[in-house]
Amino acid sequence: MNAVSVVFVLTGVLLNAAAQLLLKAGTQAFAGLGLDRGQPLVSAWRIATEPHIFGGLACYVLSVGVWILVLSRVSVSVAYPMLSIGYVVNAIAAWYLFGEALSMQKLLGIGVIIIGVVLVARS
Repeated sequence: MNAVSVVFVLTGVLLNAAAQLLLKAGTQAFAGLGLDRGQPLVSAWRIATEPHIFGGLACYVLSVGVWILVLSRVSVSVAYPMLSIGYVVNAIAAWYLFGEALSMQKLLGIGVIIIGVVLVARS
């Protein structure tokens, strides 16, 4: 995999990770949105226009475009496992941003993922 391909892969992974984090932040804002089960269209509109949710969906759209570029340059058997880097990014960011726990088991899993990604990338 050449340097340009690596940049595209990492961009796609980071956009996907950002989408997850923004969606999580958006769900935390739901309490302040005043969702009304009696008016589902109004509630749906509030959710769709919540800035974090909108930003997360925009990141997903961009990540799909970048991923199409990745798949045009890198074999899917190498590219797809690279998406696992997103778990590492999200676990660390969720710990930092949302105070989610990073147990020893999660840290060991992250280590296994990193080793796996390195092995696949070098194949």
